[in-house]
Amino acid sequence: MKTFLILGAGTAGTMMANKMARRLNPEEWKTIVVDREPSHFYQPGFLFVPFGYYTKEDVTKTKKQFLSDKVEFIVSDIERIEPDNRKVFLTADNRVIDYDYLVVATGTGLHPEETSGLTDSGWRKNIFDFYTLDGAMALHNFLQKWEGGRLVVHITEMPIKCPVAPLEFSFLADYYLHQRSIRNKVDLVLVTPLPGAFTKPKASAALGNLLEKKGITVVPDFNIMEVDNSKQLIRGYDEREIPYDLLVTIPVNMGANVIADAGMGDDLNYVPVDKFTLQSKKWENIWAIGDANNIPASKAGSVSHFQMDGVIENILHHMQGKPMDAKFDGHANCYIESGFDKAFLIDFDYDVEPLEGTYPIPGIGPFSLLKETRINHLGKLFFRWMYWNLLLPGRKIPMPDKFSMVGKIQ
Repeated sequence: MKTFLILGAGTAGTMMANKMARRLNPEEWKTIVVDREPSHFYQPGFLFVPFGYYTKEDVTKTKKQFLSDKVEFIVSDIERIEPDNRKVFLTADNRVIDYDYLVVATGTGLHPEETSGLTDSGWRKNIFDFYTLDGAMALHNFLQKWEGGRLVVHITEMPIKCPVAPLEFSFLADYYLHQRSIRNKVDLVLVTPLPGAFTKPKASAALGNLLEKKGITVVPDFNIMEVDNSKQLIRGYDEREIPYDLLVTIPVNMGANVIADAGMGDDLNYVPVDKFTLQSKKWENIWAIGDANNIPASKAGSVSHFQMDGVIENILHHMQGKPMDAKFDGHANCYIESGFDKAFLIDFDYDVEPLEGTYPIPGIGPFSLLKETRINHLGKLFFRWMYWNLLLPGRKIPMPDKFSMVGKIQ
């Protein structure tokens, strides 16, 4: 019996497990998934928790309920990986798994300790993250009682999970503060290491204009050196100082430490892979998917979805000794909440930046690209249902995996 092993039962790992369990012959293969956490979090929902739109129950379920009965699910920390020996050592029952194929889906996590002073006296008091459920809930409790001041939304460095989320948080904060009738008491600032609001020029211009319209100040090209909560400011390497009363930060994002310990990662613990096949550049029986690899694409759930079927075809072809013909094109799309029950939608790939148009049907939509509409907002909200009921179980979603210029306006 051969073993197909997946490390991580997040979005990418769960989809991979369910789809591969259908494709592999159970008399020849066993599919195993290992994850340290039994709960599955709908991470796009963390954005809404600070403002009271979602609760803990809205974004939390169990991982086991989304995995096929054909998949063995093990809750355990990973002690170490030995890729040359094709072995993974678990802490649970000191189990050792010998695998034939390995898929790394260990994701990306926050490392606030990488920034001097960030986790000192202000952490979870007037300094918060919202990329974790605990952080988002703590921020919700703080915001309910906050009466105003200087709110700084800060991105430490790229890449980060869901690159548009800091923008969305800024827009939703503006909306929330209007609802509480204290927007005039808050100076709202977005601080980013990027030269503008986003990485892609046209999207950056459109989003930058909206930030300006909403009175949200953008501080670009800021590379943080330290947090000084005694003076309530962040200090950059260029000696610029930005004061805050409330700091909402996106700390350094890095891959799993076990990847670094195994010698499998780059400087940020992401697995170097071929950006088209997602196969490891060093071990031919290892793939890294979702947020765990170093491809130049957004670390977002849509990317995991769009890459999945092609990666599976390549793995199956590799097992059969056939050429790996499927190529991932970097396709990503993201709804961007802009407040007041509206949102943008962007759709792009490795080579083409977000453009205006309609999606997924040319001229019809129903979604508008690079435009702020209510139907885009409803699409964002509906995606939570799609995530739980279609995406994770590995069912077909009626949207094309490959990026297309159809419906786009150049």
